[in-house]
Amino acid sequence: MVKYIVKRIGIGLLTLFVLVTVTFFLTRMMPGSPFDIANLTPANQEKMISFYGLDRPLTEQYVQYLGNLFHGDFGVSFKKAGVTVNDLIASLAPATMKLGAISYGVSLILGTALGIWMAVTRQDLVKGSILTFSTFGVSVPNFVLALLLMLVFGVYLNWFPVLGLSTPRHYVLPVITQSVYPIAQISRLVKTSYTEAMSQDYVVMARAKGLKGSRISLLHILKNAMIPVITTSGPMIAFLLTGSFVVENIFTIPGIGREFVNAVSNRDYTVVMGLTVFMGILIIVCNLAADLVCVLVDPRIKMAE
Repeated sequence: MVKYIVKRIGIGLLTLFVLVTVTFFLTRMMPGSPFDIANLTPANQEKMISFYGLDRPLTEQYVQYLGNLFHGDFGVSFKKAGVTVNDLIASLAPATMKLGAISYGVSLILGTALGIWMAVTRQDLVKGSILTFSTFGVSVPNFVLALLLMLVFGVYLNWFPVLGLSTPRHYVLPVITQSVYPIAQISRLVKTSYTEAMSQDYVVMARAKGLKGSRISLLHILKNAMIPVITTSGPMIAFLLTGSFVVENIFTIPGIGREFVNAVSNRDYTVVMGLTVFMGILIIVCNLAADLVCVLVDPRIKMAE
């Protein structure tokens, strides 16, 4: 277990190093300058570039950034005077992570329920309806769904607010937007694995022993049927984070996704780098946690040494 965790952490750190390196040089290749502002004279632009060290050799900037990053310093925003990237992450991450956590919880509960329903029902209409929904969920882009929900339930029916996250009702439309695709994905995974688990020998033996159907479902079938879902939890969280870029912009949510898009548009290199590293760390940790949970759920799974 310890050797596996150390190995995975090492791979995660290597992945993070590659991510930082690629993102650093890609941001520097972006056309224009962070200080290409209409009311800023060329002389003042040169002063700003020199002040932030952007006139130094690229390799020197890279080494300095790695050194600061090693000490937990993500740098200072080029566009927001006196605001550090660390402060931006601290203020913006809670909204994004709360929205993502709620979306994941809703997706896990509804996706599992629909998957089990689809596996055990004998009604073709129910199966067809859930299958149609899952096909719709994986086919429609989230920005199209967001605009559709906003137009119908926010503008025409006026049931839910469409800007910000100030009240619980503000979460409804963004959560639905982010949850439809994961729900569809989870329901398909659960349906397939649940159907396979029902025909396994240990389930037949449990039924022969006279165990209750609910106990068989929870302790035998569902426990094994959830392993594929847990395995995909890491990439699913990554989807929810990257999906938040569009959702946060459409619903004007003050989170990491919206700030990332603004930083790219404004060529705010340090903010782009800081948010990329933060999300990379989060995704790596979530993938590691998903692997460990799989082993805890089913000890038969052997960790690769």
